[in-house]
Amino acid sequence: MQDVWGDEFEALYEKYEKTPGLPRQTIDAQKLWYAIMDAQIETGNPFMLYKDACNRKSNQQNLGTIKCSNLCTEIVEYSDPDEVAVCNLASIAVPSFVKSPTEYDFAKLHDVTKVITRNLNKIIDVNFYPVPETRKSNMRHRPIGIGVQGLADAFLAMRMPFDSPEARELNHDIFETIYHAALEASCELAEKLGAYESYPGSPLSQGRLQPDMWNHVPSDRWDWDALRARVAKYGARNSLLVAPMPTASTSQILGFNECFEPYTSNLYTRRVLAGEFQVVNPWLLRDLVEHNLWDENMRHKLISANGSVQALPEIPDELKRLYKTVYEIKQKVIIDLAADRGA
Repeated sequence: MQDVWGDEFEALYEKYEKTPGLPRQTIDAQKLWYAIMDAQIETGNPFMLYKDACNRKSNQQNLGTIKCSNLCTEIVEYSDPDEVAVCNLASIAVPSFVKSPTEYDFAKLHDVTKVITRNLNKIIDVNFYPVPETRKSNMRHRPIGIGVQGLADAFLAMRMPFDSPEARELNHDIFETIYHAALEASCELAEKLGAYESYPGSPLSQGRLQPDMWNHVPSDRWDWDALRARVAKYGARNSLLVAPMPTASTSQILGFNECFEPYTSNLYTRRVLAGEFQVVNPWLLRDLVEHNLWDENMRHKLISANGSVQALPEIPDELKRLYKTVYEIKQKVIIDLAADRGA
């Protein structure tokens, strides 16, 4: 069962159902679902992925059935007893491309993404591999994973509530730009160095890009027809390109919020080896200072409200819309943004 997916999985499952003598146990679906939710509430685990969706939309589907992800679930790669998948990751600080509250520098984001793509390819070639199976996988498929940090900060810099239509559009445009740039750079490398070894038979080799696998028509910001023709001629240097990772530690270097997530709180305690200290959302702090609302009393109110501004009467409605925490944003919004990033 673990070696198949989609229609083949369903056919095999139904065959086993009809096979007499096989051990079986019937579990109430709702009981199983509640057990999973209890475990997630208490421990944060298990992380859930959907096998059919992962395989159906993967450019590595020609290698075999993908059975698992890495720890943080940002990338799904093929592994077997002869090769162990490796993820080669880098994140982009997306707030750095905000030129003004009304302008985002997509051209610069495109350029930087291409630089990152070239750099990650160099890392694949010079990296240290602990076992031969990792080197074999990395050299054959050359997967890279480009992610982001500070998406919530980019929204705030442009005065967009996380759950606004404007934020959804910016989210889509950022990731569309990253994918286009990464594929363009990968194709340019393939023109010079050749396509990755397992390229033949992949969706890319058949002219299917990620938007095609999601039945999505990309915007006209970039020339997709020209890129598609170039990939058809030269192929790509990398089997995978985009993998938004958590950036839980690396985002702290630049002082941005983690990856593509909303702020979990507007005031929290950060613990490091040297001790612990309080952190206030810097965008909220700036706005409170500008509104002459920041003082010791406000700090205590924020602490009492667990970092939320929604119940504080002195906070203007505009700021309440901007500074919703993840617990105050509908999960449908989070899911829609995630789906837009995939396409």
